[in-house]
Amino acid sequence: MSLTGQERITRILKRQSVDRIGLYEHFWSDTQKAWKIASDIEEKMGFDIIEYWPFSMTADLDFVKVTVAEDEDTITQKDGNYALLRKHKKHDATPEHIGFEIDSKEKWEERIKPLLTASDRRINFERYRIKKQYAKDRNMFFVWSGVNVFELMHPLTGHVNFLMAMIDDPEWVEDMCMTYAKLTIELQQILFDKEGYPDGIWYYEDMGFKNAPFISNAMYDRFLYPAHKLTIDYAKSCKLPVIMHSCGFVEPLIPVMLKSGIDCLQVIEIKAGMDLLRIHKRYGDRLSLMGGIDVRTLYSNDKAIIDKELESKIPVVKEGFGYVLHSDHSIPNTVNLDTYEYFIEKGLRLGKY
Repeated sequence: MSLTGQERITRILKRQSVDRIGLYEHFWSDTQKAWKIASDIEEKMGFDIIEYWPFSMTADLDFVKVTVAEDEDTITQKDGNYALLRKHKKHDATPEHIGFEIDSKEKWEERIKPLLTASDRRINFERYRIKKQYAKDRNMFFVWSGVNVFELMHPLTGHVNFLMAMIDDPEWVEDMCMTYAKLTIELQQILFDKEGYPDGIWYYEDMGFKNAPFISNAMYDRFLYPAHKLTIDYAKSCKLPVIMHSCGFVEPLIPVMLKSGIDCLQVIEIKAGMDLLRIHKRYGDRLSLMGGIDVRTLYSNDKAIIDKELESKIPVVKEGFGYVLHSDHSIPNTVNLDTYEYFIEKGLRLGKY
C-alpha cells in the first residue's frame, strides 16, 4: 500500500501498520538560506508533516521592544514579557537570558495575569487558514504548534525564578501553569471554531538539560501534570493526537508524560543522554517516537558515518509502526544539502515495510 503523509502520520501516531516510517525535520533558518530554499521546504523534501504556530503568548501585546544594548554581533532587547534577552545577529541560536522583571507572585498578579486574556489579537487566523489549506492540497498531516506551560513560564520569569518558586512559592507556579493552560485552550477554541481543526496538536516543552530533567517526577505531578492533562484532554476531546517536543534528558519523565496523554515524543536528544533504542524498547508499545538520530553524524557530511547511525537504529525502531525519521535537533548550516538528501533517502529505504 502507498499512503499519503496525512494517512501515514495518523496511523503512526496510533502505531498501526504503514508503508514506511514517517518523515519530518526542523532546520535553523540560516540553513535554509545556505541551501537557497526560502520556502516550501516541507514539500521539496517530501515531508509528511507541516505545522503552523498561530498564537502570540507574549503578555503585553502592545509593548514595543526596547533595545538596551547592541554591538556588531548581538542585540539585547526588553520584550513584552519584560524580559531582557540577548540575540545573535549573524546566526540562529537560543537567546541568552539577561534579566527578568517578573520575579514574584505579586508582580505576576499585578502586571501579567490581567493581560493574559483570550483575544483574536493573539491569533493569526489567516496564516493558519493558508497553512491548513496548503497541507490539505498536498495530503500532508497538519499540526497546530505552540508551547505548553513550562515553555510559557521561563520566557516570563527565567528558569531560575520559577524553578526556585516551585519550592519557595508553589501556589504562584500552580497559578501560572493553570492560567497559561486555560488561555491556550480558550485560544484554540476560538481558532478551531472559526477555521476548523488541524490533524493534530504539537506542544513544545523543553523540560531537560544534559543528563537530567529540570524537575523531578514529583514536581511534574504537582505543577505540570494538571496543566498538561487539561490541555491534552481538550485536544483528545477534539479527537486530535498530541505530539510533545522536549529537548534535553527527559527520559525519567516519560511515564508521567504518558499519564498526561501524549501520543508521540520528539526530539529524543542523544547528546543530552537520551537513547532512542532504549526508549523504544521500554515504551514503543505505548508511545510513538520522532527523532533520536544523532545530528552530529550529519555534521560530518560523511555517508559512512550516517549509514552506521541509521543502520543501527531504523531497523529496530520501525518495529511496531510508531516511528518518524527526524534528527535529534534542528539541522545547522554546516550540514550540506546533498548530505541531508542522502540521509532522507537512506533512512526511508531502511524504513520501508
